[in-house]
Amino acid sequence: MNKPNDLVRTSLNADDIESHASPSEHFNTILAARMSRRNMLRGGAVTAATAIMGSMGLSACGGSDNVGPAVTPTPTPTPPPVATEKLLAFAAVPKSLADQVSVPAGYTATAIYALGDSLRAATPAYKNDGTDSDFENRAGDHHDGMEYFGLSATGTPLASGADRGILAMNHEATTDEKLSSHFLHVNGGTTSLPRPAAEVDKEVAVHGLSVVEVKKTGTTWATVNDSAFNRRVTPLSDIEISGPVRGNALVVTKYSPTGTKMRGTLNNCGTGKSPWGTYLSGEENWAGYFARGAADDAARGDKSVVALKRYGRNQGSTSRHGWETGGTDDKYARWDISKKGASADGSDDYRNELNGMGYIVEMDAYDKTKVIRKRTALGRYAHESAAFSVPAVGQQLAVYMGDDSRNEYIYKFVSNATWLAADANPTDRMATGDKYLDSGKLYVAKLAADGTGQWIELSMSNALIQAYTAYKFADLADIMVNTRLAADAVGATKMDRPEWCSVNPANGEIYYTLTNNSNRTVNPTGSSQLAPDSANPRAYTDMKGTSAQNGNPNGHIIRFKEGTGAAAATSFTWDVYLFGAESGADSSKINLSSLTADQDFSSPDGLAFSPYTGICWIQTDDGAYTDVTNCMMLAAIPGKVGDGAKSTLNYTTTAGGSLAVDTFIGKKPTADTLKRFLVGPAGSEITGITETPDGKTMFINIQHPGETTSVANINDPTKYTSQWPSNAGYGAGKRPRSATIVITKNDGGRIGS
Repeated sequence: MNKPNDLVRTSLNADDIESHASPSEHFNTILAARMSRRNMLRGGAVTAATAIMGSMGLSACGGSDNVGPAVTPTPTPTPPPVATEKLLAFAAVPKSLADQVSVPAGYTATAIYALGDSLRAATPAYKNDGTDSDFENRAGDHHDGMEYFGLSATGTPLASGADRGILAMNHEATTDEKLSSHFLHVNGGTTSLPRPAAEVDKEVAVHGLSVVEVKKTGTTWATVNDSAFNRRVTPLSDIEISGPVRGNALVVTKYSPTGTKMRGTLNNCGTGKSPWGTYLSGEENWAGYFARGAADDAARGDKSVVALKRYGRNQGSTSRHGWETGGTDDKYARWDISKKGASADGSDDYRNELNGMGYIVEMDAYDKTKVIRKRTALGRYAHESAAFSVPAVGQQLAVYMGDDSRNEYIYKFVSNATWLAADANPTDRMATGDKYLDSGKLYVAKLAADGTGQWIELSMSNALIQAYTAYKFADLADIMVNTRLAADAVGATKMDRPEWCSVNPANGEIYYTLTNNSNRTVNPTGSSQLAPDSANPRAYTDMKGTSAQNGNPNGHIIRFKEGTGAAAATSFTWDVYLFGAESGADSSKINLSSLTADQDFSSPDGLAFSPYTGICWIQTDDGAYTDVTNCMMLAAIPGKVGDGAKSTLNYTTTAGGSLAVDTFIGKKPTADTLKRFLVGPAGSEITGITETPDGKTMFINIQHPGETTSVANINDPTKYTSQWPSNAGYGAGKRPRSATIVITKNDGGRIGS
């Protein structure tokens, strides 16, 4: 999320770091045996569909527009299906380039919580002109993953509460140009170094998490200002390190000489909700926020140089915002991870600060007195969401995760503890998290060309890790801090940017979005380019206007079915559920799922199964198809792994030979099993999704509308590439703002019916 999208946003965000240069085995080895002089590559350039334009604002296609301003929880019930209910009965929303939110006829979408909105009565209303401050008590920026936690009518925790609740959400990043987060500052901010402390403080504060109470009065939802639950968590908040890395030398810093705590959380992207009722947040593109000196390799002189390079921090790396230049205080110094002190352990500088970022963070959204924890047993990489296996009494729990960068990996963590029914109602939710998330085994996926796969354990007992010469692991904590290197060592399968994942509650199968990869090519050169393989089978040219986009620009969704052992299984089968593509693209090489104009999409990112309806919601963060349509959300009713067929893609190589790639494609969708539900405003990403337990209210996030606005035009609203949500009547000023919207069905039914 909030990355250059591998295609067109590189000039805006430098977070999707290409740092994978390992020679670990991938499908090229398997496919080499299948190269022959046969079958020429067909297809290539594709035609673009015609976009449907509309008026500004929040729009329902034929519907109405409305714009508005410690008891333990019980397990969330799954309501029985309504006998007369038909899922996906709505009319598909057309593609659109309009600066509005479009939903189906019969639905209403309303902005409810935007960048800068006050959480406290003492904090003044947001002016949205760059003069605002006190962001520790306001909504942060770039709303991302989000979860709903129910409350009773009297305001006590109640998981089944559908009319009153808490939204916990991530604030991933800021809309930037040339260092500065320009919409936050009066004239766009300082775009050279050093950065003023006041600007740095504001930018830091809009990152992290927020918790805000929401309540329905009649049919209208609104946030509750000054609620006792409201709070912000920022990159300066105190967070505890738990699991194998706690107390390890790799996380010793001047701030925490004992290696037991970390200052804050950063670049939070996808989320998860634990079976015991806590909020999980993934730290994604954190590495780019840190600077490293030009001569730091020699200053360190140890294996940390290898680890830093694997996470994209070569010596001489500059930081995304220049926060390290804000002053001499430690809160600025921490952003420079050069070795500066004389100590052997790093307790006098911030050389190890980077090792404290990149984890799944657990928070009790109901109880602000509980210390937030970084769950290091789940590994350190560019985390997206964390999806739990379906809990079963007496069985271990699995947490499924992806590493969102080109050619990175898919992971799962399996708890040592087996599930107890009583743990759905714990007296201490964070202690229950300790039980299930601090002790277990971390695995990485290795997929085979025959539609099977293996989960490979990352531990010191693995002979491949012991024998790895590129980096010598000291212990389990070292593996958890340098998970990417451990996955390299065991030859895991390099994927096309694993994003969000979700578990189908109907059958326990796991779905992963693979958003895109410009480094897939039939003729790879260099360590960062890969040939297409069975699990990532496409390498093609897609035209955006007159610009050619190569690789796998539209992305796909892969799914796994666990083998014997349920969540603890070490084998699985897989197929590709859907391939993103334009509806008019070549069906033999690109539009392999035969998508129609009501279904076509590009760059799947957010993904979540509704536990209430079973609908699979697919959200996009796209740069390939945005000449035709803004980003969107689709509703799907998937089948199961193996419901489709094997297919062979044939490519011509530059040497004159051919490359045959076998893959497995799920059953092709119909108009009743996949259709577009929402299209967002200009320049936005659609992300974050959660529902009330009755399935009748949905909250989603609209991230960075108008992100392509130049800082040179910061004070000329007519040149903004978006004015949403102000053009929908929400809030002051015209600067675009990330915001949460609430969606309801006008007849009071469940969302998606």
